[in-house]
Amino acid sequence: MNEYTVSGFLAYTIGILVFFVGVHLNKRIAFLRDYNIPEPVTGGLLAAMAVFIIFLATGTEITYELETRDRLLVYFFTAIGLNARFSDLMSGGRPLLILLVLTLLFIVVQNIVGLTGAALVGVPSPVGVLAGSASLIGGHGTAIAWAPDIAKLGVGSALEIGVASATLGLVIASLIGGPIARYLINRYKLSGKTSAQPMVGIPYEKADSETIDHLNIMAVLLALHIANEAIASMGFKLPLFVTCLLTAIILSNSVPHVFPKMHWPARTRALALVSDFSLGLFLAMSLMSMQLWTIADLAGPLLIILFLQTLAAALFILFVLFPLMGRDYQAAVLSAGFGGFALGATPTAVANMTAVTKTHGPAPTAFIILPLVAAFFVDVANAFVIRYALTL
Repeated sequence: MNEYTVSGFLAYTIGILVFFVGVHLNKRIAFLRDYNIPEPVTGGLLAAMAVFIIFLATGTEITYELETRDRLLVYFFTAIGLNARFSDLMSGGRPLLILLVLTLLFIVVQNIVGLTGAALVGVPSPVGVLAGSASLIGGHGTAIAWAPDIAKLGVGSALEIGVASATLGLVIASLIGGPIARYLINRYKLSGKTSAQPMVGIPYEKADSETIDHLNIMAVLLALHIANEAIASMGFKLPLFVTCLLTAIILSNSVPHVFPKMHWPARTRALALVSDFSLGLFLAMSLMSMQLWTIADLAGPLLIILFLQTLAAALFILFVLFPLMGRDYQAAVLSAGFGGFALGATPTAVANMTAVTKTHGPAPTAFIILPLVAAFFVDVANAFVIRYALTL
């Protein structure tokens, strides 16, 4: 078995290439556009398959150094914070509470489905917990953290199962959010407010005439770095992208009022460009770096459980989340995001929402409340539910 590690700069370069492959394919294949499949998902999955084929043909494991990718995540969530207005947060109060309650409910549902699926395919029940909220809503980090405890319950390959489940969940999450939103938008004839500025990304139909040049791009990068440095000096223990998001919200709702003549980059096309670039490249690098050979041996029972999880998520979104969130356009965008978050990760959720809003119009509140729910409340509640599920 050979192993080849791609250096950080080369991985960054390949990530850009993979992103452009996705852009090209989405332009050429109407199905990908119509069903709101994000460009980095298209390119990233194709690249992961290419690396898998190389592994099968030569036995060489290709891995990537991903420090640059992680910095892009911080850029992206800081940009979300810069775009946030307290008026949006206030209007998002009730939807935020509803989304939080529904997310906590779905954590329980996800573990019930996982335990049921494990019983159906004849594997130990802790595997069902691993293929439940531990790896899906929890993601790779939570799955890795709980693997030692689950291994003590007799599941010797707990780490491999958890990582495989999280990886497959990320793929599924990248693919189901857009189609769900498309169905809801067409079914209920929904659209966004064309007068609103996008929170993330530049729309495919460019209705305004704002120009982008090196000056406003540099202003955006300066604001992003100020938010990053401000929070770094405070020593908070929350994840870096969360604290940067909060700091950017504070700065964006104070600096323009204190210095009214200052050009603040919130809700500009330059900031939309930087956030779109950061999210797209982060997701492309995340998907292209998946080591699909690590999940090949676990694909049988795990695929059955994850099929049940996907079905449960789709039904929950269509018949619970969308109606309770108001059956409007924002609810449709949140449905795409929840599909990405419930089975994958917060960046996947935002990428799904971005793909929808770039075609159908902005939904600013959705981009605020979903990351807040994902960042602050889910991990704590998930830990309690996982602990209880392991006792069953």
